[in-house]
Amino acid sequence: MKKNRGCFEEEKNVGLEALIKAAFLCHRVQKEMLGSRKKGIVEKTDRSPATVADYGAQAIICRILNDAFPNDPIVAEENSSLLIRPENQPLLELTVNSVEQTLGRKVGRQAVCDWIDLGSGQPDGRFWTLDPIDGTKGFLRLDQYAIALALIVEHKVQLGLLACPNLSFHSPVASCPMDNPEAGSLSVAVAGEGAYLISLDRRQSLPLRVSSISDPRQVRLVESFEPSHTDHQTQQRILQGFENSLSPIRMDGQTKYSLLARGEADLYLRLPSPESSGYREKIWDHAAGSLIVEEAGGVVSDIHGQRLDFGRGKELSANQGIAASNGKIHQAVIEAIQRQLQL
Repeated sequence: MKKNRGCFEEEKNVGLEALIKAAFLCHRVQKEMLGSRKKGIVEKTDRSPATVADYGAQAIICRILNDAFPNDPIVAEENSSLLIRPENQPLLELTVNSVEQTLGRKVGRQAVCDWIDLGSGQPDGRFWTLDPIDGTKGFLRLDQYAIALALIVEHKVQLGLLACPNLSFHSPVASCPMDNPEAGSLSVAVAGEGAYLISLDRRQSLPLRVSSISDPRQVRLVESFEPSHTDHQTQQRILQGFENSLSPIRMDGQTKYSLLARGEADLYLRLPSPESSGYREKIWDHAAGSLIVEEAGGVVSDIHGQRLDFGRGKELSANQGIAASNGKIHQAVIEAIQRQLQL
């Protein structure tokens, strides 16, 4: 039975407003600033990239959330520490220009940095978690990425929103044309109320429902594009064990969750890479997508079949890896993973 109907309505509407503004900023940055020139990029201490879009999207989303819910901490991936370094002043200027263009008014460097750092909150009883560009490497390839926002209350995800500017509302396997940002999509879920897909122009919507595939031989796997993010070889062996010869779909960010919720894929695996078996996932990389899949009728767990625990800080420290499915094949997948881990 559905519950909580009507709960978190204000939070949902504010989140949608924030993500739509951020999505148009990101789309414009991807189209105008990157391309073949690849400007507006900085390398973080973990050697992962951050762009004007990461910082600009976080600034806008955090500012809108803080205006509406000033008592809610925001736990986001980025901060302004790299951005304010003297050598990165050109990047800061590009970020400020993008934010000002999106908002249609002057705001200045200090305001933009302050808004970014609103995302330096700590997990609490009720807080937001944000990944302003989930899949930055995909963004840099002019490919798929997501803007991921979730509201967590008492350790449980209650609201999940994924903006996927390059994931077409009508045809998810095809990227949107770079000159038509409104063709992108948003996946939205409120706990107990189901999940639905809307177009970025908010003119179209439809309910989300996972697939009904129950034969592992027919399972369509979606996995990370980057080999450093997951164990592609073991995941391929799992498919082979099911006598499944279908080629995996590879894409970046939580777009994979959206694809699963749409029924365009049946299984998403993120087995830890052998080089980083001790790695634990960050909450902002899975909070929104996991709720959307669950509210679309699917199941999300770690690779041992345990539910994801969002009550342990910024990391899913009690969980290892990710297994998300349409539910019908979940137990068979978990058993197959355990067999592989014992080899």
